[in-house]
Amino acid sequence: MMGLFTRGRPRGASSADDKVLEDTNPDDTSILDEDEGSIILSLISQLRVGMDLSKVTFPTFVLEPRSMLERITDFLAHPDLIFGAEQCDDSEERFIRVLQYYLAGWHIKPKGVKKPYNPVLGEFFRCRYDYPNGTQGFYIAEQVSHHPPISAFYYVSPVNKIAIVGELRPKSKFLGNSVSTTMEGENRITLMGRPEDGEYVLTMPNMYARGILFGKMVIELGDACTARNDAQALHADIEFKTKGFFSGTYNAIAGRVKHGSTELGEVSGKWSDLMEFKTAKTGEKRTLFDVQKHGSDVAPKWVAPEDEQEQYESRRLWRDLTRAILAKDMDAATEAKTVIENAQRELRATGVKHITRFFDLRDNRWEPRIQLPEDPQEATAAAQAWIWSHPSEGNAPGH
Repeated sequence: MMGLFTRGRPRGASSADDKVLEDTNPDDTSILDEDEGSIILSLISQLRVGMDLSKVTFPTFVLEPRSMLERITDFLAHPDLIFGAEQCDDSEERFIRVLQYYLAGWHIKPKGVKKPYNPVLGEFFRCRYDYPNGTQGFYIAEQVSHHPPISAFYYVSPVNKIAIVGELRPKSKFLGNSVSTTMEGENRITLMGRPEDGEYVLTMPNMYARGILFGKMVIELGDACTARNDAQALHADIEFKTKGFFSGTYNAIAGRVKHGSTELGEVSGKWSDLMEFKTAKTGEKRTLFDVQKHGSDVAPKWVAPEDEQEQYESRRLWRDLTRAILAKDMDAATEAKTVIENAQRELRATGVKHITRFFDLRDNRWEPRIQLPEDPQEATAAAQAWIWSHPSEGNAPGH
């Protein structure tokens, strides 16, 4: 869901190369025109195996028209899967509910495989969710570091007793015929109605853009990630499987859930389709998430109109670039992107220390700068007031 870029048929390639790969969705790939393909090939010719791509400037036509800070909200697309989990007296069931929620967001991605904007230091994105049950959720994300790039985020729905704190530290490398993105960081979920559980800590799979030099481009999630709740001694190892050269399938997952040393069951399926949990005791299967049935049930988010946003709020900051991309005006897009990048270079050249606005670094973890009241209604009002507060002097980017 946080892929890098797509490439189509380079000059001279046969039309047979345009066939969709087996086991993939047609939306997983896209075809570039001749000029775009030539630019991609020119860019690739400058790369070396193992090169860190954090400082590589990609052409604008490979960009998804939104910031990484907004793209993180894909994780929050199906909160109903976790609402009410604190009411379950069975700790194992609470853990499975959290696992359901975690696995449900990976199917969301743009058409093709695109790279979101790299957030600039001090950039932030905020939004509100209005749920069918009359409750609300609030989200704030801030780019708290430029080198290395770190995005901190916080989601809270006080009435539904859910809080999520996390950070994302992506690192991309060129591997030859693919690009890998190591998704360092974690999501820390708290069921506010179950303080005895402490945090549910979840890591993320890595991502691979395959077929850059030859073959068809496809995005894959790969490698292992974990979900754990130390207070209840619950743990899950989930493997996102990449397709082998001669065998296997795309988008498969497999994992085991344990309570202490006791195995509770197995996770299987595809993160792009159907995922199931099979209990060790009875062999009974339950659906964790069915993309075909419930993938479109995405919680809508409310974002203030761009003209009412602050200068460093994501949609306003990148407005000219987004409009140019949507209009397919790549010259205007390149110009808009260059303006922002040059402004950042000038800001860094001043040497002024940046002060974060919404997050503090405590014990090597980025934490939101707020303590909510215990009453859900008061907490809802406090969260909204804090996230949409006016910047205090010294909190603007570059100060």
